[in-house]
Amino acid sequence: MPIIYINDKPYEVEPEQNLLHACLTLGFDIPYFCWHPALHSVGACRMCAVKQFKDENDKKGRIVMSCMTLVSDGLRISIDDPEVVKFRKSVIEWLMLNHPHDCPVCDEGGECHLQDMTVLAGHTYRRTRFKKRTYVNQDLGPFIRHEMNRCIQCYRCVRFYLDYAGGRDLDVFGWHNRVYFGKNKDGLLRNEFSGNLIEICPTGVFTDKTFFKHYTRKWDLQSAPSVCTHCGLGCNIHADSRYGQLRRIRNRYHSDVNSYFLCDRGRFGYDFVNSSKRISKNLLRAVDDSFNAVAKEAILNEVEAEIKNKNIIGIGSSRASLESNYALKKLVGEDNFYIGTSSVESDMVSKVIDTLSNRAIKSATMNEVSNADAIVILGEDVLNFAPMLGLAVRRSILQKPSAIIKELHIEPWNDAAVREALQQKKGPLYIAVTNGTGLDKDATEVCCCAPADIARLGFAVAHKLDLESPAVEHLSEETDSLAQRIVDDLNDSKRPCIIAGTSLADKTIIEAAANIAQALYSKNSNARICFTVPSCNSIGLELLGGKPLEDAVEKSHRGEIETIIIIENDIYRHIDADKAGKLLHGADTVIAIDSIETSTTRKADIVLPAATFAESSGTFINNEARAQRFYKSFIPLPDIQDSWKWIRQILIDCNILNEDQWESLDSILEEIAERYESLKLITQAAKPADFRALEQKIPRQSHRYSGRTAIHAHKDVNEQPPPKDKDSALTYSMEGYSGQPPASLISHYWAPYWNSVQSVNKYQEYVGGPIRDDHAGIRLIEPSKHLKKEYFDEIPDAFKPLENSIYIVPSYHIFGSEELSSLSEPVTELIEPPYIAVNPDTIKSIETDGDGAVEVVFSETSYHLAVKVNPTIPKGLALVPMGFNGLQWDGLPFWRKEPKS
Repeated sequence: MPIIYINDKPYEVEPEQNLLHACLTLGFDIPYFCWHPALHSVGACRMCAVKQFKDENDKKGRIVMSCMTLVSDGLRISIDDPEVVKFRKSVIEWLMLNHPHDCPVCDEGGECHLQDMTVLAGHTYRRTRFKKRTYVNQDLGPFIRHEMNRCIQCYRCVRFYLDYAGGRDLDVFGWHNRVYFGKNKDGLLRNEFSGNLIEICPTGVFTDKTFFKHYTRKWDLQSAPSVCTHCGLGCNIHADSRYGQLRRIRNRYHSDVNSYFLCDRGRFGYDFVNSSKRISKNLLRAVDDSFNAVAKEAILNEVEAEIKNKNIIGIGSSRASLESNYALKKLVGEDNFYIGTSSVESDMVSKVIDTLSNRAIKSATMNEVSNADAIVILGEDVLNFAPMLGLAVRRSILQKPSAIIKELHIEPWNDAAVREALQQKKGPLYIAVTNGTGLDKDATEVCCCAPADIARLGFAVAHKLDLESPAVEHLSEETDSLAQRIVDDLNDSKRPCIIAGTSLADKTIIEAAANIAQALYSKNSNARICFTVPSCNSIGLELLGGKPLEDAVEKSHRGEIETIIIIENDIYRHIDADKAGKLLHGADTVIAIDSIETSTTRKADIVLPAATFAESSGTFINNEARAQRFYKSFIPLPDIQDSWKWIRQILIDCNILNEDQWESLDSILEEIAERYESLKLITQAAKPADFRALEQKIPRQSHRYSGRTAIHAHKDVNEQPPPKDKDSALTYSMEGYSGQPPASLISHYWAPYWNSVQSVNKYQEYVGGPIRDDHAGIRLIEPSKHLKKEYFDEIPDAFKPLENSIYIVPSYHIFGSEELSSLSEPVTELIEPPYIAVNPDTIKSIETDGDGAVEVVFSETSYHLAVKVNPTIPKGLALVPMGFNGLQWDGLPFWRKEPKS
């Protein structure tokens, strides 16, 4: 390990780091702008200057940029030499020459990296009196506000957008001191990760337009650690609130999951919490079919009357917490609990769990996907189904070419030299999907084919890797050749990864991917597999166990159901509308516990208002079987509470629980851990509610919080005591432990001089590494060393288009396919109308009306869909987007006759 001398004191540092990285890791405060741990060094801003000396006898030294200087044994520097301090002060002054100094009205004020670095560098007074350079700002869509006058030309935005996120529609224009970062014309930024510009930008050039609509100063936000609800990856987030309203979502760093970034759906899909469709009152259906708001005691009496001595069933939800689903299962009993998804979805998720539990295969974290040097994707349009996984894939294609860097003795942090060496070289990425995806330009090869053929390709690759894996009969020469090319690259890789999942509703694809991963893992323990799942708690729900919705429909048809209790689930999104209607009408009473008005709640007789993720605490289990805790950011309205707390009260009223049971989240988690072997580690996902740091709770509010306000002055002029929180070690106050809490309890980042998101550096073991001392969440499934190598052998027949028929398969969009984000006002602007997409040859045989639309029937429900032409779709297939305006079905895929011409 190299020893370097900083201000004449020795420090041990990691090799192959730049000096800025090493100094920040050691805790020194060196100002910087253009450098970022995920983007590396370009030396554009000149802020990170230090003085370097030849040896201990050198008293003069020379000024160098620490981000462009490699650490080496014996290196001597000074951070606070008077000459270098003066130089940094002059640099920030010239960077601020044209800045508008509009901190009091800037959205970034209070967590601005430019503010922090200006103070840190000692620039306090401006001497300029001339007219400043000005720009015209652009409309970049509903997510991002643009204010180019604040720009200091650090180039972070385009480096992230173009090089890291793979965007194409943001660039740098101009030269010298007239540089402009934007689009060639106004319009929406089309990249799935554009929202990260808000946190990447060290000034207020790119700010959150959704936050601007209900803006409050950053130090007056109350924040809690949480987990994103908009896909199955479990990205870590901060939920920021004020006055009982969720104001914004920020990234919460987790080295194994989402690292520094979020997708736009996760960042901007939060506004459903504040939606006009929120259920905020206890509702009881009247004789005239309208709903009346009633008191809590009255509604619970109605619920008790409808449950006692009646045949009841419970329907769970993959978007509800583990605790809420367990509570419902305890209420209705093992045999009467239905998991709230179709049999198809249940089978798919069960197959994922079975594969991870009973095969010698290790599930990949997103960080491991980013570091993979060869990737094969079977069937998943990851940028639309699980977007952050797509960002990880985009990072992975640079891993294989990085070998060139080592051969040329180029340091990996040196951005310009790495670009010059790599040029357009990319690592192996093979994609087999039903139609073109946003990753196609990054791929080595793309194969568009039917789901069965995707599975056959996977099985063929597995067989070529290991002859013990079953062979595929009647394989075409083209597919066989592609399989061989994939095998060659997989064998040549050190960290291969296979990606598959549930989106195409074909479990043979999952089995084929498992076979490839098994064949690789038996020879290379660094091989990984990554599965996608439909929802934030799909894995948790399936681990609890239960029956699919179709079984409940059959039971209802037999007249065996009197009361149905449904938690946080619109069953019309999981099964056909006709079946869902029969299920609900077949019961005497339907009780819905949900936060949002849905087709299901509109059919219910009793509606209890549930808390959203921002108003509740609980546990989600993500696609890699990582259990993670989320905590409430603010106290909901009086009638609203966690779903499991509603059920707890019902259990007490029915004499199933005592008053002293399940008093906190920890107590219900302990019961779950005792009952389920697969969930026995669940209590270790986060610190318990009785955790204290130096005998203090962890504050949700910043120490800069303004304190008293007049919002409650019409009720009481006295300041109210903060509410009590039995479910976590967090407190609704600015008072509490001021040091670094465990990772699962970090509500916000702050350090002296560092008010911006860059303060996360102070929380990490090393800059860009894991959070110190503790990890958030715990993996519940790991491969056992004692598992034998075993392969799946049910290989499907090749797809053959039938005359006058099309094979309908699901497709997905980042905006519109997911339920909750679709209710967020900014997102609704970007949702496309429903459609059916076909190959140009297929459309010739489809009879359309005058509007270019066609009538399509799914499970006895008719839809009027616009027809789109997509040449990447194989002949005989048609794609229909999931989740759009009632387009949900339970029996995918279907054969459907085309209308006769």
